[in-house]
Amino acid sequence: MKIKRIGLDLAKQVFQVHGVDGEDRVALKRQLRRQQMLAFFSKIDPCLIGMEACGGAHYWGRELMKLGHTVRLMAPQHVKPYVKGNKNDMNDAEAICEAVGRPNMRFVAVKTVAQQDLQSCHRVRTLLVRQRTAKANEIRGLLGEYGIVVLNRIESLRRALPVLLESTDSIPGEGLRQLLMALREDLVYLDERVRQLDQVIERAAREDTVARRLQQIPGIGPVTATALVASVGDARQFRRARDMSAWLGLVPRQQSSGGKAVLQGISKRGDAYLRTLLIHGARSVARVASRKTDARSQWVDRISQRRHANIAAVALANKNARIAWALMTRGTDYVPQG
Repeated sequence: MKIKRIGLDLAKQVFQVHGVDGEDRVALKRQLRRQQMLAFFSKIDPCLIGMEACGGAHYWGRELMKLGHTVRLMAPQHVKPYVKGNKNDMNDAEAICEAVGRPNMRFVAVKTVAQQDLQSCHRVRTLLVRQRTAKANEIRGLLGEYGIVVLNRIESLRRALPVLLESTDSIPGEGLRQLLMALREDLVYLDERVRQLDQVIERAAREDTVARRLQQIPGIGPVTATALVASVGDARQFRRARDMSAWLGLVPRQQSSGGKAVLQGISKRGDAYLRTLLIHGARSVARVASRKTDARSQWVDRISQRRHANIAAVALANKNARIAWALMTRGTDYVPQG
């Protein structure tokens, strides 16, 4: 019996398979161990395989595509409405099989190894920055217990620590001095690790054609450009620029009914890290917009004067996301407004 469509529920060791034939009748129900996966699917004629976009999905997507299958990844929240009955592996696999066959389903592109490498670099950098912030707050808190106040900027802490450790009067006890010396070594180590990853990201931004093109947009630097390349990949998966902006959570939430449209704040859907980078980059552009005379800067400045500066930053981030979609899909350079 020829299988038309398969729903694959992923896990670490035990995988559930649910397949249907050309008339959508159940043709396959099976549980597989991890080591059985590739051997099993190599014996099946090429078909459509649906999976949730979760841990390991991109790896299995690439491996199954090598065997000739067509792989479609879906966000778990889009699969959930198709689950019937209680939650278990069999029902989840059946729901995935049903969802992947829907004509209007939204899919996630399978990432390449290079994209995953770059995204992993961003994730590790984010983790290190978070650890560095926690370390700086810990040092500042310990100093505060002894009546030593340092400004709430990590640069101020970097300058103050050597001075405090060299002074014989600033630190009241030798125990605290030893603790601060060890914590300062941790802070220096984290700074160096972040600096190394910044160099990796900057090198990737120089070598990637799409990333170089994205950096032409004011408010998008090497970090944001490479994050877009790693997360979005092929921007043609979005039909239009607004779809990518909505995927990033930069468009208003809707509470519309009865023909009455009610728009609220931004939806904040999708990748919070990528959205944060776009907004911070836009904020840096909006801060100096009043000093410039080009149409783009004047537009941002008018919004800042009429509304709040944060609203202007989000509006510019939304515009930058749409421009990024255009550059990524058309392969053209950024042309500034007059």
